[in-house]
Amino acid sequence: MSCYGDSMATHDEDDDIDERAPRRVTAAELLAAELPARETLLDPVLTTGGLALLYGPRGLGKTHVAMGIAWAVASGASFLGWQAPRPRRVCYVDGEMPAVDMRERLRRLGPVPDKLNFLLADLNTSYGIPDLGTLQGQRRLLRNWGPWPDLLVLDNLASLVGTSRNGADCWGTVQTFLMVLRRRRMAVLVVHHANKTGEQRGTSRREDVLDLVLSLRRPADYRPSHGARFEIHFDKARGLHGDAAKPIEAQLGTDDAGRACWTWQPAQDGELQRAAQLLNDGLNPLQVARALGLSKSKSYRLRDRAGELGLLRTPPLAGEAVPTA
Repeated sequence: MSCYGDSMATHDEDDDIDERAPRRVTAAELLAAELPARETLLDPVLTTGGLALLYGPRGLGKTHVAMGIAWAVASGASFLGWQAPRPRRVCYVDGEMPAVDMRERLRRLGPVPDKLNFLLADLNTSYGIPDLGTLQGQRRLLRNWGPWPDLLVLDNLASLVGTSRNGADCWGTVQTFLMVLRRRRMAVLVVHHANKTGEQRGTSRREDVLDLVLSLRRPADYRPSHGARFEIHFDKARGLHGDAAKPIEAQLGTDDAGRACWTWQPAQDGELQRAAQLLNDGLNPLQVARALGLSKSKSYRLRDRAGELGLLRTPPLAGEAVPTA
């Protein structure tokens, strides 16, 4: 039997493994099967069963964005132009922020939605938040949990997964957990830190099963006086096309009532433009990476994106491998 069981009940780690062969279906059976449609939670970026990652440097505004998404889904409201068609159940799990700070941010969002719940490490001092890098911790999170949320926010990966197991091997355990939640039609938003080059910290394998990967970046003309101002880029956007997948620039302000007030507009992708210029000047992607302080994989992605948009005088060679580190 699976360690989660048919109803995600808890089991001992030494349970017998179900060795029955997985069931196959014919193409005709698949076409005729009655499968539940994926419903929109936050149009166009989140659907039922969707798996998303939001990452960026420390202090840039990841929790502001994650809470804005959670509040919009729970309220049936909008956030940064993304619209929730109706209120849904949301559980926000935070592993490090003081509860008093979370409360202040919640107050600034607007009317408190009934469908929004929090699981905060700061309010669970006796036993702490479960380590989601272990099967035991995953079972602790799910134990006696009902009704099930439609959206689970995990903020952030470093504080919710044991630091000694934050590599590729551990992510396999977390990924299995996320796939179980997906099969239960639960959407998950994972918040994560960026490394020194601006890429997500740790293994790139995380992106394999995800539908959406959002990265927060500082605009080229950012100043500390701007506060929470950043660009949101879609590193991966399964199912998004056209304007919906274009980067946006957002800034957090305050209205006359002291509530959070967001402004946003299409982002001017200065990094992409600078990379395209260097490539057109004759530099290769590795030289561009060194010139702009980027990782090799990010430089190759910028090259490919510039080629797709027609920004390069010489298009990239088809089939050229992109480094993973």
